[in-house]
Amino acid sequence: MSSATDRLAIRARDLTRSFGDAVALDHFSLDVWEGGVVTILGPSGCGKTTALRVIAGFENAGGSVEIHGRTVLGPGVHVPPDRRRVGMVFQDYALFPHMTVDGNVAYGLPRNDRAPRVGEVLELVGLTGLESRMPNELSGGQQQRVALARALAPKPEVILLDEPFSNLDASLRDRVRRELRTILTEARTTAVFVTHDQEEALATSDIVAVMREGRVLQADTPGHLYSNPADRWIAEFLGDADVLESVARGGRVDTPVGAFDTDIHGSVSVVVRPENVQISLGETPNAVVAGSEFFGHDQLVTLALNEGTRVRARIGPRPIYRVGQPARVRATDARIFARG
Repeated sequence: MSSATDRLAIRARDLTRSFGDAVALDHFSLDVWEGGVVTILGPSGCGKTTALRVIAGFENAGGSVEIHGRTVLGPGVHVPPDRRRVGMVFQDYALFPHMTVDGNVAYGLPRNDRAPRVGEVLELVGLTGLESRMPNELSGGQQQRVALARALAPKPEVILLDEPFSNLDASLRDRVRRELRTILTEARTTAVFVTHDQEEALATSDIVAVMREGRVLQADTPGHLYSNPADRWIAEFLGDADVLESVARGGRVDTPVGAFDTDIHGSVSVVVRPENVQISLGETPNAVVAGSEFFGHDQLVTLALNEGTRVRARIGPRPIYRVGQPARVRATDARIFARG
């Protein structure tokens, strides 16, 4: 995940924050390496935005935060947001409606640096020529890029983004997401953003930190995190998954869709992802087709196993299976977790 030459841009340790009886952060800890894009991913209400606001300085908390080795939060220390060298892109963009694009981006910059720096960041985000537009004359994607340009203009050490794509139409979201990643790479800026969208996190990030109930459960590269979740909850939260209950004995667990090796002994949950499920005809059936969702580029087929449970298979657009059709189902891979 890092090399000896990497530097920590953010080091957050044991952050705790409550609002009345509601615990928002419960010993939240996170490392963010310089130049990377880190996503804090978790369900609504898990404390993602609170963590971001504590790092930015808009909320206080127990614990500590260092930005590039400088303590900005700790015992007796609370550096205000404007002295943390952190840029923030809010969920609603928070653009000044009475200011032009130029005025929004220039806000907070020294007067002698405004014109050249505004030109640089507008070119970086692809908005050159729109300097005189008002926010209400821009599309959602353009407003998002203005907010990003304003955050980048003071040359912050870190950019923090709170649900940056949530206000965009689905048709815009994928394109703007790719544009954002390109802009951050070209700007060579460390970025942390929060989202509850698993696909968005996996597609955009160098590191994904999965959060639940105020703390980070696992942080890793998207590929490793998806393939090697630390527990059943993470496995089910990260993408489609079906769970079969079984008992492991002698280094092996048998399921209706195949046998798998395991070091666990006793009651287990076997998590199977649809892309690892195969369907074949002409063999002794162990299931019937219970339904299918067709997406053009692929389809998700639901299969009712003979012993009563169901699994899904994500396959190509052909063949088309009909409901009630007998089939043989097997899984090529699974993740196995002890049942507590």
